[in-house]
Amino acid sequence: MSLLKKLFGKKEQIKEVKSRSVLSIEVADIVTYDLEDYEVVGKLIYQDHGFEWKAYQLQGPNKTIWLSVEMDDELHVGIYEKVKLKLSEPIPKEITYNNVKYFLDESGSANVRGEGRGSNVNNIKCMYYDYCDEDEEQYLSVEVWGSEIEASAGYDIEEYEIKIIAGS
Repeated sequence: MSLLKKLFGKKEQIKEVKSRSVLSIEVADIVTYDLEDYEVVGKLIYQDHGFEWKAYQLQGPNKTIWLSVEMDDELHVGIYEKVKLKLSEPIPKEITYNNVKYFLDESGSANVRGEGRGSNVNNIKCMYYDYCDEDEEQYLSVEVWGSEIEASAGYDIEEYEIKIIAGS
């Protein structure tokens, strides 16, 4: 091999960094919200009668939160945290949590695709129940996965409140 080829022959390929939006976040990306960095460790994609929404599991140094994203007539972005609620089926139309009364807004069943930590629910159907308070500022999400019922409390945020750094 010639000296010139050794010096100039092999160049490392530069990998293109892909830009992300709240609709294209991937597992291993980093999301910054409220001055805290979170790693995206799970992703759930829900589909119900032609509608699709996503939930990203974000692992921070002190807690885990969920980033919910839906493009309806406009973009809806929310932050949710798991809460302990003693619920059983049938799921009620009103729920009181932390002295706030929530009213059922919509419900249905969705086919779910999961990635990362969410891969254990890949290709499973879940029942969902979405609630809001009287002022439509606080939300509860209830999901029934077989015999397990999970609840999360949340609120809306603006897309500009988060920053996304592609992890791959």
